[in-house]
Amino acid sequence: MGVSVAGEPTGASARPAAASGWDGITREQVRIDLGAGWVTKAELTYPSAAQGRLPLVVFLHGSGRNDMNQTLPGGNGSTFVPLAQAAGHAGYATLRFNKRAVNDIGPVLTTDPAQLEPKQPYHRTQQDAAAVIRFAAGSPRVNPSRIFLLGHSEGTNVAANLAAAPKSFGIPKPAGVIAMAVIGKPVKQLMTFQVYGRLLLQLHDEFDLDGDGQLTAIEATDGLVGQPQQTADLFRSVLLNGTKLKDGTDKNRDGHIAIDTEAGPVLRDLTGIDAYPNIPGLSTFLVSYIKDLARFPHAGKALPRFSGPTLLLNGENDLETPARAALAADAAVAAAGNKDHTVVIYPGLAHTMNASPKFDDELGEPDQRVVADVQKWLEAHH
Repeated sequence: MGVSVAGEPTGASARPAAASGWDGITREQVRIDLGAGWVTKAELTYPSAAQGRLPLVVFLHGSGRNDMNQTLPGGNGSTFVPLAQAAGHAGYATLRFNKRAVNDIGPVLTTDPAQLEPKQPYHRTQQDAAAVIRFAAGSPRVNPSRIFLLGHSEGTNVAANLAAAPKSFGIPKPAGVIAMAVIGKPVKQLMTFQVYGRLLLQLHDEFDLDGDGQLTAIEATDGLVGQPQQTADLFRSVLLNGTKLKDGTDKNRDGHIAIDTEAGPVLRDLTGIDAYPNIPGLSTFLVSYIKDLARFPHAGKALPRFSGPTLLLNGENDLETPARAALAADAAVAAAGNKDHTVVIYPGLAHTMNASPKFDDELGEPDQRVVADVQKWLEAHH
């Protein structure tokens, strides 16, 4: 297995893929020096019959210590494999890599604390992505002027930041950006939604049958039916004392709990959102990551500075990066004068672009609609 040093590919093992979605695609195992003491495993793929330099898609992960496939927990597959296969069938080379601190598929992690928790962790992720792009640009298989970036969640921000200022990262200008589960708003706003706002949204959507913004004891009781146990326990603790409304939440004792003005403050206190970024339950490292991420423009600010083709994809049921943020980011791209931009919001899909109940965080491989749309867009921009 070859090792790349300072971003230059050297001899690597290559093999045609077995029939598993990789048909007709060669998978080449490579290593990439990300700097700061970490050399990572990666996989370069390309159509086996292709000649000459190819357009390439670089895959940029969501937050956390993800392997090159963005393997999902619980045996739910991976985010990137079906998309890389689709890109290969569209005539593209692809490059997937293990994030810093990830030794292998699983993910299998290092025990080195310096790699697990680097200083300025989001900026380190940007720099690592730039190192991967420079490696790709030096490959004899790749056309360096035709490198596309496909990011998921955190990766949408990384892709947008790099595409907005390629010279500052020492990379060629990307040929296009595909952003899935778009970080289109400031991280504080998104974290507030993830931790607190989604709960109010659920009370309005699933509990408030008559839509008056207030809950009776019957509405509160009925709303608990069919909820996962943890969700039911949380809302019961806020809304009910037995079969009656909880006095501590129904402050004015009028027999109704106003969702925003009475349940809202109780939920704010329970979640600890007002301590942002020091939200209860977050590690010191995660707090430092949030602070570092906030130093950089989110995708909705950065992507308008990129003049190339953009494709923004979001699930309507996404509870991490809500669809409204993707729509706002696309509107900003349009307002900047970019004529080649598309946004697609998928009903019923969640954060990993998979089908999921509306207020659950189920993970799964991207829906075939998403895979087909990515392949079609790539074919149109080959």
